[in-house]
Amino acid sequence: MAIMMTLAIVGPPSQHRCGQEPTRACLAVGGLWKEQAALPGSVSSQMAKENNSMAELKSQHNFRSFNQHEAAECPRSLSLEGLLCRLKAIEAKKDDKFANILNAVGEFGTFQRRLVALTFIPSILSAFFLFADIFVFTPQKPYCNTSWILAVGPNLSEAEQMNLTLPRESNGSFLTCLMYVPVDWDLNSIIQFGLNHTDTCQDGWIYPEVKKRSLINEFDLVCGREANTRIVQIMFLAGFLTGSLIFGFISDKLGRYPTILLSLLGLIIFGFGTAFVSNFHQYLFFRFGVSQAVIGYVISSVSLATEWLVGVHRAHAIILEQSFFAVGAMFLTGLAHSLPHWRLLYLVGGAPVFFLISYIWILPESPRWLMMKGKLNEAKQVLCYAADVNKKTIPLNLLDKLQLPRKVTSSSILDFRNDRHLRKVTSVMCSVGFAVGYNCHTLSFRIRELGVNIYFTQVIPRLMELPARLCCIFLLEQFKRKRSLSLTLFQGTLMCFLSLILPSELKFLSVLIIVLGGFILVASVTVFLIYTAELLPTVLRTTGLGLVFLAWAAGYILSLMISSQGIPILPIFLCCISSIMALTLCSKLPETQDHLLPESLEHFLPLTRNEDMLNEDISRDDVTEEVAKNTILNTMMMNMDRDVLSNLPSQSREEEIDRRTEGQAPR
Repeated sequence: MAIMMTLAIVGPPSQHRCGQEPTRACLAVGGLWKEQAALPGSVSSQMAKENNSMAELKSQHNFRSFNQHEAAECPRSLSLEGLLCRLKAIEAKKDDKFANILNAVGEFGTFQRRLVALTFIPSILSAFFLFADIFVFTPQKPYCNTSWILAVGPNLSEAEQMNLTLPRESNGSFLTCLMYVPVDWDLNSIIQFGLNHTDTCQDGWIYPEVKKRSLINEFDLVCGREANTRIVQIMFLAGFLTGSLIFGFISDKLGRYPTILLSLLGLIIFGFGTAFVSNFHQYLFFRFGVSQAVIGYVISSVSLATEWLVGVHRAHAIILEQSFFAVGAMFLTGLAHSLPHWRLLYLVGGAPVFFLISYIWILPESPRWLMMKGKLNEAKQVLCYAADVNKKTIPLNLLDKLQLPRKVTSSSILDFRNDRHLRKVTSVMCSVGFAVGYNCHTLSFRIRELGVNIYFTQVIPRLMELPARLCCIFLLEQFKRKRSLSLTLFQGTLMCFLSLILPSELKFLSVLIIVLGGFILVASVTVFLIYTAELLPTVLRTTGLGLVFLAWAAGYILSLMISSQGIPILPIFLCCISSIMALTLCSKLPETQDHLLPESLEHFLPLTRNEDMLNEDISRDDVTEEVAKNTILNTMMMNMDRDVLSNLPSQSREEEIDRRTEGQAPR
């Protein structure tokens, strides 16, 4: 009764004082106004709060006069705001019809397991085509082709031919890239007097010590043409940069399904087709195309898994997909070690791409994307098909509640500049992506400088990569997204820093630290991918992922440039600066675990420190819906009473306090 009378004095919250716009707290009270009668225990709790509050006011014998502007504002205390956000989160979960439908479909049934399994083969092939350059550009020792001497000595062995026509170094080994100038002498004269004048190779090169056919001896990328291997990296990065932008944009505009099919078609044409190139320029073009296809598939498949799966299954699916990426790298290493020709490597390893043609009929579209694009019927059809595969039935009343958003969102890449919260999230994740990309590739360049065997540098890190990704399951359960990313990035940066300052003489220790740093950074990449996908709204998820991968590639390029400069202090300086900046900015991000996915810019989480604190506060399980409503209502009524008393004359105010202290109803 006391609450009802107090509400009558203050008036409904829609009549806000001073004609000012009601703040969020006031709007929340407006929603609670109609529910206050149904809240058990609220009346008795309010009476106790009122008596305690009035007794405290009377004991002070002094009331502060409120500023008129402050009196018109709603209370903004952190605890109250946290409870309001908690109530808002509870109501949002109730009102999230899409999440309710996914629960009816089955959180992780046959349909979802099949969807996750469909990512395995493309992930293996993506890793295979991505790292194939490492094995087709193995170092070669070339010698000039001096077959001209066979015209005067056709029975000479290869060793005799080289002994007569190639100059030697001071240690007795043959010089590469140099030969004796051909002469018109007979064989006996050549043997007796020898040759003296040298020149560069005129008729190509031979590779007598090489047992495998690689791109280097196929296209003679030696003796001044070694820079062509650097061109391969540049072309690959160019495809990575353009693909991240193009496929990210296409996926948000046309859908996840057509973009994944387009990426798989790129793997078939540019991946498997690499085995048939006839010159080095064609090989560069195909590498450009396959890098676009790989990044397009990664962006679209991660978004598709994020939008179909809920809860812990979402993170587990992305971790499994990335784990098979590591399996693909190990598969490449074993195949490259056993096959004698680089063309066979692409033919045998790329053969499974033809199975991907079946994805035309078995791959689903994202229902969340369909809803945000106004395609309600298509979204219902996909959800009903998923329920049928899971042998579930979606209640008709629940399916009928699935309606189009009030306004079908038309988003563009300009929203990353215009929307403040989206701009902040993207900027922070780009800085993290840059730091991770720079540190990862700095470690890979460092281990090559140590002269470790190429198969060792691939096998050991790939074997470590698989458990590193699987460890993310435990890591995310214990520390959630935000803390896991900060922890792994800090530890990975520390390992990278140690590997750069250790002298090359401590080779074993350096390799151990590099392998451990790679293990940690792989986990960081996995958490980073999950976290970024959950932060971005559905309407711009793949475009945002493309921009983040753009920053990752920028870190790779910078690492590539600095490694060629030979200045020891530069890698150390950038490693520290980039990581410190990323860790500082990462602290400003909100937690996404156990939160609803943002669908549009209107649902986008604010990126402020207070909101972050509140998000952590409202995620606690000890605050139930009933307690939240009661506490909010009681706190708001007490603050409203204080506002009313502050506007009363001094004598009337003390009389009102006496009445309430004695337990009487307010006037």
